[in-house]
Amino acid sequence: MSYDQDNIFAKILRGEIPCNKVYENEHSLAFNDINPQSKVHVLVIPKGSYTDVDDFSRKASKDEIASLMQAVAEVCKITKVSLSEGGSGFRLIANTGTDGSQEVPHFHYHVMGGEPLGLRGLRKN
Repeated sequence: MSYDQDNIFAKILRGEIPCNKVYENEHSLAFNDINPQSKVHVLVIPKGSYTDVDDFSRKASKDEIASLMQAVAEVCKITKVSLSEGGSGFRLIANTGTDGSQEVPHFHYHVMGGEPLGLRGLRKN
């Protein structure tokens, strides 16, 4: 899959579409999901043009990878879902491809929490 420069996250990164920013560092941006599925639902994206987790893991620099994980940790602290901040935990999701229900072709994590999530969204075996 080639990167689509017109996807919504690319437009957010270029400042063409506003977002409700939660956190930003040199290589990453985090913002509230416009259609939250839990009390806390923040998207954490790399600023580089990566389609999915496979593309990111193959092409991103060590600094970009570290920056993205630091952004996730900071978002968890800011939103108070981090166990180290007295929160009750969170779910970190990276949807990939059609079967993984990836809707935007720009690699991103969903940080979800603020309430018990149970098995919601997970297939029961």
